[in-house]
Amino acid sequence: MGDAGRQFSFYAWWDWRFLFLLLFTTFVAYILGLSFARTGDPLVRKRLLRLSIVVDLGVLGFFKYFNFFADSAAHVSTALGLPVTYDALKIVLPVGISFYVFKTMSYTVDIYRGDQEPERDLLRFTTFVSFFPELVAGPIVRASRLLPQMKRDHPFDADRMISALVLIASGYVRKVVIADSLAPLVDARFNDPLSHSALSLLIGVYFYALQIYCDFSGYSNIAIGLARLLGFDLGINFDRPYWSRSFSEFWTRWHISLSSWLRDYLYVPLGGNRGGRRMTFRNLMITMLLGGLWHGAKWTFVAWGELHALYLVGERILAQPIGRMARALRIPRTVSSLILVVVVFHLTCLGWIFFRAGSFSRAWEIIHGIASLRGMSFDSVPQRFLIAKGIMLTGILMLFEAASFFSPPARPVLQRSIVRLSLVAACIWIVLMFGTFSGNSFIYFQF
Repeated sequence: MGDAGRQFSFYAWWDWRFLFLLLFTTFVAYILGLSFARTGDPLVRKRLLRLSIVVDLGVLGFFKYFNFFADSAAHVSTALGLPVTYDALKIVLPVGISFYVFKTMSYTVDIYRGDQEPERDLLRFTTFVSFFPELVAGPIVRASRLLPQMKRDHPFDADRMISALVLIASGYVRKVVIADSLAPLVDARFNDPLSHSALSLLIGVYFYALQIYCDFSGYSNIAIGLARLLGFDLGINFDRPYWSRSFSEFWTRWHISLSSWLRDYLYVPLGGNRGGRRMTFRNLMITMLLGGLWHGAKWTFVAWGELHALYLVGERILAQPIGRMARALRIPRTVSSLILVVVVFHLTCLGWIFFRAGSFSRAWEIIHGIASLRGMSFDSVPQRFLIAKGIMLTGILMLFEAASFFSPPARPVLQRSIVRLSLVAACIWIVLMFGTFSGNSFIYFQF
């Protein structure tokens, strides 16, 4: 079986039963791709596309949302005076299903559009779907990017190897040193918000924003670095999102593979920016609603998605008036950009409360606790040493990201192999000295 066999073995190591689900979605996409090539009849092609979408969404919907919708229907029925007894099936969510289903779906859609040639080599196609660095938690790499690379030889390249090691090492720093160090501080505040002061809860929200960022961007760096070791370029998945000056910019920097997927396969087919403001706003609301629901079967995820939709709609309405006001007040561009970064970051943190809280009541407890302003002194914050450590680590990360926007005179020196290998060694030392080895799994494994 070659590479595909090893990658299927990698997936089966978690739970061999769900290997058949991965094989099923892979073979359906492969057969439908070949079927597109055999017919030029537009009606048949549309039927094949519908079949592909129904199979992919059917698999994803059953395993990810069956209990969610059944439980919601039972609650609605009970509220209407028609009590229903419902015992959840306790369906286990197959690891990586959201990612490989989106890969196979985009593959068949691209063939239907004429943007992708069907892959005739079954082993190559199964290797593409099950490519182990990004199988379980992304990024969502499209066939147009990865399949051509699988048709080429990848001779050893020392520079590529070093850059891959830098990515992997920096990814572990983000995950083990920053995200895992912040995790227990975040859990303590989100699990029992009534026991914490306003400042303590606010710190917990800030730390969660940085925890999820470092956790997922760290995983992405590791996955992209592992692929680069093998000679494959998966692109980037995060690009300093918390420095965004608008929410449109934020979604070009955060989880880039998912946001671009939602744009190309949902927002644009719905009509995108065409049809006037009203239709644009509708398309944004639908896209972000489904983007929120993609993350999990909870209404809090839906609320998170719709909150971001409101942000995107609001900025389209307010962008020009705010720009005119800034020019009228002669606010320097640097100052206005900094203000926008702060505003976007804090509104993003508000959304993260719903994303992390797990229930609306818990989210309200956190928001109400912060808004009460009870206990805004640092003395009211427990675990102050660990909080100070978290502030130091995230502060260093943000300083490095801020510096990366500039082109320092020393940049050519930083590109030297010996310097980058020294950076890898420094990252390993930092992980060993400051890492938190608590066995926390990556956050996006649950999606």
